Amino acid sequence: MLRALFVATILAGSFLLFLVQPMVARMALPRLGGAPAVWNSAMLVYQALLLVGYGYAHWLGRFRVRTQAAVHLGLLAAAALWLPIGLGTMQVPIGAEPALWVPWLLTAAIGPLFLAISAQAPLLQRWYAAASGGRDPYALYAASNIGSFGGLLAYPLLVEPFLRLRDQSWLWTFGYAVVALLVLACASRLPRREPVAPPRQAAPATIVRDWARWIALALVPSGLMLATTTFLTTDIVAVPLLWVLPLGLYLLSFPVAFRSSVLLDDLLGRCVPLVLLLFGATLIAGDQRLAYFNAVIGLVLLFAVSVACHARLYALRPPADRLTGFYLAMALGGALGGVFAGLLAPVLFDWTYEYPLLILAAGLLIPQRPLTGPLESLWSGPRRKPVGLALGVAVVAIVLIGSTDKLLGPMHVQLGFLAIGAIGLVTVGARLPYAVALCGALFLFGGYTAIQTSLSGARTRSYFGVYTVTDQPDQRRLAHGTTVHGVQLKGDRARLPTTYYQAGSGVGQAMQAAPALYGPRARIGVVGLGTGTLACYAQPGQDWRFFEIDPAVVHLARDTGAFTFLRLCAPQAHILVGDARLRLGELPPASLDLLALDAFSSDAVPMHLMTAEAFATYGQVLSSEGLLLVHISNRFLALAPVVAGAAKAGGWQGLRLVHVPSALERQAEGAVSDWIALSRSPRSLAALRARDGAWRPLVAEPGFAGWTDDHASLVPVLRLFRGNRD
Repeated sequence: MLRALFVATILAGSFLLFLVQPMVARMALPRLGGAPAVWNSAMLVYQALLLVGYGYAHWLGRFRVRTQAAVHLGLLAAAALWLPIGLGTMQVPIGAEPALWVPWLLTAAIGPLFLAISAQAPLLQRWYAAASGGRDPYALYAASNIGSFGGLLAYPLLVEPFLRLRDQSWLWTFGYAVVALLVLACASRLPRREPVAPPRQAAPATIVRDWARWIALALVPSGLMLATTTFLTTDIVAVPLLWVLPLGLYLLSFPVAFRSSVLLDDLLGRCVPLVLLLFGATLIAGDQRLAYFNAVIGLVLLFAVSVACHARLYALRPPADRLTGFYLAMALGGALGGVFAGLLAPVLFDWTYEYPLLILAAGLLIPQRPLTGPLESLWSGPRRKPVGLALGVAVVAIVLIGSTDKLLGPMHVQLGFLAIGAIGLVTVGARLPYAVALCGALFLFGGYTAIQTSLSGARTRSYFGVYTVTDQPDQRRLAHGTTVHGVQLKGDRARLPTTYYQAGSGVGQAMQAAPALYGPRARIGVVGLGTGTLACYAQPGQDWRFFEIDPAVVHLARDTGAFTFLRLCAPQAHILVGDARLRLGELPPASLDLLALDAFSSDAVPMHLMTAEAFATYGQVLSSEGLLLVHISNRFLALAPVVAGAAKAGGWQGLRLVHVPSALERQAEGAVSDWIALSRSPRSLAALRARDGAWRPLVAEPGFAGWTDDHASLVPVLRLFRGNRD
């Protein structure tokens, strides 16, 4: 019963911790916008609060356990003054720096609550050791991560789809009260007379060595989890909610690893190096024809590395009197991994180079055992150094030969990889020779091509993702991850709109109707710049404004010369950088006649741009006869019900056009497009229907009210769950 009580308390606290993070982020999104600085700052706030919480638990460990309980219960009571959770009435000034305001806003909203809950996992484990007479408390950490995993799945699948933000806040308040009562019950089981034993003092050199190991072993899985998420969603497949899977597997690795098992240790030491060698290099190659298979490989690789590193952490765990320091070092390593993969890598690299670097770091850190008895004798005997050197030289030679097809023909990469893979099998158990083989495999099977692309200058990276410019004889393409974001034809067809924006598309027809509807001085706005394709509908005298959140896209479309739509068609267009909803909110009423909403990040949709409140902002900046064009082409989400719900709430009328390009249009890089036109003016919509009878009335879906700032979920509009419904 004692163990069950502590397990339930730790599990419930971790569950609440993973509910509050996305909940507060959703609350802040309409107020702060969807800029990456907002999300990165929020991530740093969570990691900083977690570190402070673990530091507080470590500091509290110097007192008797009943004193610890009294202090912590006092903190829980004081933090309850921040309930129910909300952002209050604080408004962020226009043009405020997110790096300064986001930490202040989030800390003011949940700081004490997050601190109190985050400290409980290490703190209660120490209490359990005291209350149980010295039993091993580390197994209870599995409950913490199972609770975190439960909260991770519960929010997007159960809480967000069915509860409004205010109801979510009250649900969390109820959960907080339950956790506080459970902590009180745990405190009541603590011994009144704790035996006083002098703490065992480790040597300073031992402490430094231990902390370095703990931090490194925590850093690699944390960084690899974020790097896997970035790699899968930019280079493999941009599936909504895919980020849940890497984070969930990362959390599940703890309960698997934090237990004593000779069989598990032996299996990890023999199998994980093979997984790294084979799957790591395969994934770096990133064959788009096997996108979903590669995604599965990436998740298996992440789970294997996480279990191996965390099992090694468990093997290096200190006695219970140093438990809180151990968890503090783990939290520090996790935060450093997040900073490297989430903040530094987009600045340092133009591709997801952090992914192979972390795979290589894992190869150096994880325990290894030779695959056979003879190999074990080889790497433990006197011949290990000359054999290791010879195999390393062989790997370098294979890489040099395999990088060109002059000697091995068109299968040079595959043959080279097979040779290095064979060497890698032999080197498992010998750390440095294995690292050389792993590095050679990563370089030859994908890394070499990535470096060539970087050196050519064809790729750009920002916090929003990786952009690649591909030059072909008759056209130039811009891809954001796996999604094409613009194609410009060459020669005398350079001004011709392509892909989703051809003349027959919904937005193409609206742009052509603008002079007749609004006169020669029509005011046009476009949310999402891309390559600037829509600029080629501009007419002399019109006032054009583009709203683009990513400065890297502006640089590609306007400054590099890679794409010339803006220069050829609308050189005087204004480009406003920043979150479109916030920037549009700064404009005077009735500033635009036509607004095209085309804000896609890879194949994802910024949710805060599709709520009823966002559409109210669009309606405010449009004239009484204005048109709003919404692009809803998406492989994974059926967005028509979302737009229909917002239109009904805002009093808009709507038409929808799914344009399938003709054979001639496909030769000019046409693509199937799905556009919705909204207006409060029947005359404007009638003008569109007069141009093309394929426009159909927009019909709201029964029982679906659309998204609001207070309630929005991707789950009801996932095509996976909708069958044949659009």
